[in-house]
Amino acid sequence: MNSQNRNSFSGKIGFVLAAAGASVGLGNIWRFPYLAAKHGGGVFLLVYIILALTFGYSMIIAETAIGRSTGKSPVGAFKVYGKNASDTAGGWINAIIPMLIVPYYSVIGGWVCKYLFVFLFTDLKKAASDTFFTDFITNGPETVLWFIVFAAMALGIIFMGVQKGIERVSRIMMPLLVVLAAFICVYSISRPGALAGVRYFLIPDFRHFTWKTVTSAMGQMFYSLSIAMGILITFGSYMKKDVSIEESTRQVELFDTGIAVMAALMIIPAVFAFSGGDAKALNKGPSLMFVTMPKIFEGMGAGRLIGVLFFLLVLFAALTSAIALTESVVATFSDEFGWSRSKGTIVTGVIMIGLGLLSCLGYGPLAGVTIIGMPFLDFFDFLTNSVMMPIAACAICLYVTRRMGLDQVEKEVTLGGARFGRRAVFRFMIRWLCPIFAVIILVSSVAEAFGWIRY
Repeated sequence: MNSQNRNSFSGKIGFVLAAAGASVGLGNIWRFPYLAAKHGGGVFLLVYIILALTFGYSMIIAETAIGRSTGKSPVGAFKVYGKNASDTAGGWINAIIPMLIVPYYSVIGGWVCKYLFVFLFTDLKKAASDTFFTDFITNGPETVLWFIVFAAMALGIIFMGVQKGIERVSRIMMPLLVVLAAFICVYSISRPGALAGVRYFLIPDFRHFTWKTVTSAMGQMFYSLSIAMGILITFGSYMKKDVSIEESTRQVELFDTGIAVMAALMIIPAVFAFSGGDAKALNKGPSLMFVTMPKIFEGMGAGRLIGVLFFLLVLFAALTSAIALTESVVATFSDEFGWSRSKGTIVTGVIMIGLGLLSCLGYGPLAGVTIIGMPFLDFFDFLTNSVMMPIAACAICLYVTRRMGLDQVEKEVTLGGARFGRRAVFRFMIRWLCPIFAVIILVSSVAEAFGWIRY
């Protein structure tokens, strides 16, 4: 696959919806609300927005410009302006990350499929019981079944290609996702006692501010905006030259942050209303969506309908991100080994199933097998999100400033007279603060994982 006969999006709207689909995923709807709840509500939101408009913006611009300028996925893109093996290594780090993320991400996608099925066809009291989630994820055969269902959907769309698969699905799912999110958000806010949760999330209280608020917001931004995982370089290589990179970036930022805020406004006020205003009920971590929310839906008058819409929304978000992750892997195989889309998708599917089975069984039959004290799913999440992605971000910053050059990036961004309104922010962030922030995330995450520091 070369830049002359390369697949491409049909235009700006195709790129924006696909890139937004990549960004808007479980990171927004599953991860953002519980991190915001845990780390100060409004003050976490404020820190996140500041970082997204500076750090996130600069990384999206850089990665998209690398992809469009080179017409390659990460490994090939890093070779174009690269001078030595370290540059190629930086490309491979960006390429390997989605190979490791999409298997465990698809396992969680399978959990979402299971909950959607339960809300559609079975007794709600079952899903709302205290032991349902634990019983499910420790049941190896059942988790494998739903993981395969989700993986098959993602791989099927990738088989169809960029315009007929990724873009077409994104054009349908992303507008539906917004409508569903808005509906559930309004319903949640209207519950008795929910406004206390709205205030907690939207009004910053700096008494809740800690250093962990900053590091958590930085880590979430990587996950949420799909930074430093090869996706934006790959999607940039599919972007036509007459599409404005900055305008598209701004729309992706708006879409991503808007969905994250709506997700928090779906979940946090509902938890406040359900718990009678007890903020401690928010400290459930990842189980907030799979344990607390089903209990809330079960107690609502229209609980089954709202539950179905909620998990359908989460499924759409998970699927669009899984598609983007998978496409980045398939594009790397096509570019580096000359494989057809079919062969690349099949090999990617084998990797997805192989590594995904470890995460599937890691809470059940393989529960006794851990890596640095973590089950397989938790370890793959830690390895990619806390270790490899900060390293990949540093590699991108160094590649842009020392190999490709800031002038070449600006030339790509301003093609055809396109605006580059935040040029000064980009130059300062990509040269200085982005690599510093990435190193901070890496050091603090590793130190916390090994117990060297406590928050």
